Amino acid sequence: MIRRIFSSLRSFKTLELYAGLNILLAERSVGASERQTRNGAGKTSLVEIIHFLAGGSVDAKSLFRTAEFQDVAFGAEFDLASEPVVVERSSGESRRVYVSGSSSGWPIAPAVDGHDGRTFLTNADWLRTLGALWFGLRDGQEEAEAKPFAPSFRSLFSYFVRREGAGAFKMATQQNDKQAAADVQVNLSYLLGLDWRIPQQWEQVRQREQAIKSLRRALKEAGFGGLLPDVARLRSRLAIVERNAQALRRQLDEFRVLAEYHELEQEASATTRFLNDLANSNAIDEELIAELERAAQAEEASSETQLERVYAEAGVVLPERIQRRYDEVKAFHASVIANRRSYLESELIAARSRCEERRTQMAALDRRRGEIMAILRAHGALEQFSALQEEYARRVGEFEQLRRQFQMAEEIAATRARAEVERTQLHLRLQQDYHEQSSVLNDAILAFEDVSSALYERSGRLTISASDKGPSFEVSIHGGKSKGVNNMQIFCFDMMLMRVVSKRAMGPRFLVHDSHLFDGVDDRQVASALAIGQREAQELGFQYLVTFNSDAFERVAGLRPVLRGAVLPTRLSDAREDGGLFGFRFG
Repeated sequence: MIRRIFSSLRSFKTLELYAGLNILLAERSVGASERQTRNGAGKTSLVEIIHFLAGGSVDAKSLFRTAEFQDVAFGAEFDLASEPVVVERSSGESRRVYVSGSSSGWPIAPAVDGHDGRTFLTNADWLRTLGALWFGLRDGQEEAEAKPFAPSFRSLFSYFVRREGAGAFKMATQQNDKQAAADVQVNLSYLLGLDWRIPQQWEQVRQREQAIKSLRRALKEAGFGGLLPDVARLRSRLAIVERNAQALRRQLDEFRVLAEYHELEQEASATTRFLNDLANSNAIDEELIAELERAAQAEEASSETQLERVYAEAGVVLPERIQRRYDEVKAFHASVIANRRSYLESELIAARSRCEERRTQMAALDRRRGEIMAILRAHGALEQFSALQEEYARRVGEFEQLRRQFQMAEEIAATRARAEVERTQLHLRLQQDYHEQSSVLNDAILAFEDVSSALYERSGRLTISASDKGPSFEVSIHGGKSKGVNNMQIFCFDMMLMRVVSKRAMGPRFLVHDSHLFDGVDDRQVASALAIGQREAQELGFQYLVTFNSDAFERVAGLRPVLRGAVLPTRLSDAREDGGLFGFRFG
């Protein structure tokens, strides 16, 4: 329980608190808004001071970053490990928390400041200490077994000191409107005494699935939407590309580079052209031989009877002296025929000789061309080898890209399959845990029912179930859509938590409710809620601190006069400059 809240600021109104119900009243000036800023009476600032002393972070928007509080220390005296301890912290030295009192049994012993002899813990060690002593969190648990998504002191503590600025009065199961579902599942499971490692592992599965979704989305946005086709198609493409690359590799292994490749290639081409020329020449000569042979056959000597008949006829019409020339003409004609035949024979012999010479030459050239072609078939040029290497490198690159895609697609498919299996296994484990912890569930369910039935004719319901997304915590009270009833759902939920943690001998042993919790709630329900809080605090031995506006409290006290005995002597007011918690206006 908190015994005292104080500050080094002289104008600060020190609060002396007691066991059971404590009501801090604030008087509002006429026309003041319920949503008055922190520069008003200071009810909301009190909640921030408690969080500050419980190791809360000090960001740029924090109350304690304002110039007026730069060197101001705030402190509290409260029970820790059944011993009173005094804690002080300032924004100017927010990484240190000064402590005094018995620290026996603490997981981390305070250090001594060499300048002033004060004992202190770093804020990180203070969080570990509070986590261990109030919630049983083992020292170093978060760094070892539990991380990530483990129960944390700050998340657990915020259920007992809800902050309106963080949206803590919007939903019963959340102490922050930005609280992740996994954080809710893990921390509520821990507080209720359920196996919190199941929702922790559930979140790890969700994170892996989210990573896969993010990868696919990034690929799609980058223009690689088709980069990850299904595994079966990739396997087929990969097999074909690999085979083609291997075939090229074998060609490269068998390839023999010939330095004189181009010279031999040119010689083979020249030989082919020369063979064609020789073949053409032979064709011409063979036509000539055929013509000569026909001419030789036609060159037969004219028969003498024909010659004599010609001359006989000539003698009839010609002078006798022509007869004397017959023998001379006959001898001349025989000479001409003989010369013609001799010419044709010599031409035939020359043509046939040329053809034979060409055939011999062609046979030799054809053998040489065959030798060259055999060499060219067995070897290749350097340019061909380089081109073959480039093609092989291209195909190997294609194969490697496909192989990486295949591995990625296979890993994605395997991750999704494993996630489905893990989800099923976790669901079964969660159901088994709820079966084994049925008494724990019943305690929480009945506690919520008891408190809600004291507020309304129709009791509310707390439902804890094993869903396909992990633990599900739902609260409902008839008419819960209205703001007032929704706020009373939060009240019933918090009282249920106090019952559960009291039975488990854990928690800070105090509960703080800002007046915002009672916005929109009927005065009769408010009076009943405060009376329930008073009763629960007395029976369970915890402290219930409530901030309230004085005008609203007068209406409530008229219904439950006994509540006046819980009002603290110190009263706040926004009507005067020095009436607020800090004793001055700032900002």
